[in-house]
Amino acid sequence: MDGTVETGGETPVRRRVAYVLPVYNEQDNIAVFHEALVGATSARADLDFEFVYVDDGSRDASLERLVELRERDPRVTIVQFSRNYGHQVAVTAGLDLVAGTGAADAVVVMDTDLQDPPRVSLEMIERWEAGAEVVYAQRRTRKDTAFKRATAWGFYWVLDRLASIEIPRNVGDFRLMDARVVAEVARYREHDRFLRGIVAHVGFRQEALLFDRDERYAGESGYPLRKMIGFAASGILGFSTAPLKMISRLGFAISAFSLLLACYVLGVRLFMPEETVPGWAFLGVGMFMLSGIQLVMMGVIGSYLGRVYVEAQDRPLYTLAMVARDPASGRGAPAGEAPQASRGAGAVS
Repeated sequence: MDGTVETGGETPVRRRVAYVLPVYNEQDNIAVFHEALVGATSARADLDFEFVYVDDGSRDASLERLVELRERDPRVTIVQFSRNYGHQVAVTAGLDLVAGTGAADAVVVMDTDLQDPPRVSLEMIERWEAGAEVVYAQRRTRKDTAFKRATAWGFYWVLDRLASIEIPRNVGDFRLMDARVVAEVARYREHDRFLRGIVAHVGFRQEALLFDRDERYAGESGYPLRKMIGFAASGILGFSTAPLKMISRLGFAISAFSLLLACYVLGVRLFMPEETVPGWAFLGVGMFMLSGIQLVMMGVIGSYLGRVYVEAQDRPLYTLAMVARDPASGRGAPAGEAPQASRGAGAVS
């Protein structure tokens, strides 16, 4: 399909697709990934492309590699954080930049470790041109460890049963979004971000695209077990109040059990006093069990309260140390001036 839009007899406007590409310690992947991405997108000469790399406070030579890319390819935009803010915030910064200037008709979000094949993004673009407003890549197969696959399955199983909205299984952040969807997603400013849940919450016409996920080309995953657990908690707590309801149900169940136990003890005391046996061990175990349950309940409530506290502080989501962008890439942005992102962004220099 031709990637131009007729404008009532005037010169057709070429459509623009922006790629938002979070980077964290990917010095060995960047050049290979960009070559693969350019090779894939060269098949759509009818479209204009912008490649927005967001350096999430990398500690290696990732920024230097990005600068080298920009010197060779003016379509490369570099957004540098002042420190590490996390993958979800890095994607948010890229979306803010694109949404704030109306610089793209569609946005593709993908990682730079080559686990998300660039060729799949062209299929997303075709689905978008056919009318889909969100095209998310759903993993048909994945070359991960057995532990990673098992924990991912468990996370989505729990999320399916707790979340207030339907969030597709085996779906990461690799997706295409129409400009209208990007504008809506940019309005969601919570700090504990779970973007795949936010996109599902926004709605619009969404389609799944099955693909086979490849192995990481080089380096280590930016999601160790600790971050995976925190990310899972953000997804569950951000889109469900079921844990709070479960606490109430557990409290009622324990109270009912205690009442039945009290009736049993009273019955033995009145009708079979000779069978009464001192139960210090039972009482001790019961006290420790109830204390543990209470602490778990307090922890769940504290997690929700902590999210409220963070949101009440209303701090910026991130601070930008540098934006390197071709002025022509930002529609409506003054020439030579880096566009300011929406609320939650930090200073731009």
